[in-house]
Amino acid sequence: MASDDERLRALKAFDDTKAGVKGLVDAGVTTVPSIFHHPPESFSLGNSTPTHGITIPLIDLAAGERAELVTAVRTAAETVGFFRVVNHGVRDDLLAEMLASVRRFHESPAEAKRPYYSRDQRRRVQFNSNFDLFTSPAANWRDTMFLELPLPPEEIPVACRAVVLEYARQVQRLGRALFELLSEALGLHPRFLEEETMCLDRLSMGGHYYPACPEPHLTLGTTRHSDLSFLTVLLQDAVGGLQVLVDDDDGKKRTSWVDVPAVTGALVVNVGDHLQLMSNGRFKSVEHRVVANSVGPRVSVACFIRPCPSSTRVLAPIVTGCEMAL
Repeated sequence: MASDDERLRALKAFDDTKAGVKGLVDAGVTTVPSIFHHPPESFSLGNSTPTHGITIPLIDLAAGERAELVTAVRTAAETVGFFRVVNHGVRDDLLAEMLASVRRFHESPAEAKRPYYSRDQRRRVQFNSNFDLFTSPAANWRDTMFLELPLPPEEIPVACRAVVLEYARQVQRLGRALFELLSEALGLHPRFLEEETMCLDRLSMGGHYYPACPEPHLTLGTTRHSDLSFLTVLLQDAVGGLQVLVDDDDGKKRTSWVDVPAVTGALVVNVGDHLQLMSNGRFKSVEHRVVANSVGPRVSVACFIRPCPSSTRVLAPIVTGCEMAL
């Protein structure tokens, strides 16, 4: 086992390359460096879907009566905290180009990405590998391009400049529709969440790149976590690896990891910590992770609808007797 000093030197050497995990793969690594090794307990719940019939709901936003749609969204938000949506209004070609643009960025030459490499959280455009590289117990097998929107077009990396702003506009439009459904699911008027949180103009976008891993049993793409957001809208490619921690429905009070399979044209939506808090725990912000994979790369784009500082004022009116710890 490496000493703390040896580990710190290894972390710094990796970070100094400014090339991320993709740089390791390009250099021809055949084993996973020790800084990426996760302890056995990280895998203790297993990697496969349980056999108890649990699936992540798939909701057609253009089908059925309004009341049926509200019920479907309410049920998903109250049970697993995740659901997939189709007929959401974001064009298929825009989805495909968004994924392609993120892949183009990450597969650009290292010298083209290096100017964006930073750990300064004040920067509105960043590229790095593991935002918590120096504080987490183990690094994840993932690189990320992070954008804090809105941004002037000239500040967006060239590889994705032509698509990011339009995609963000479409996700914000979808976010407005989802907020209306979730407001109604709470028994509120449809515009309540949008008007009271004032957060749809703030969109954080993470373009993730998970290279194929030579030893996926030793590491993770993303460790288990919940999102500090109101809602997260995720676009993922067909590689797979996203898993949600849910309660089994066999009456034995167990939790298991459930796969979120990719569906062509679908977007994945999950409840964030702030929406769980505002709903007094009715809506669930659940833990999820991404497992490493021997095939790839896996590419995904996560859009986080986050709270504005003034949005905390709405907690008292709609949250009664809430446990304020998350």
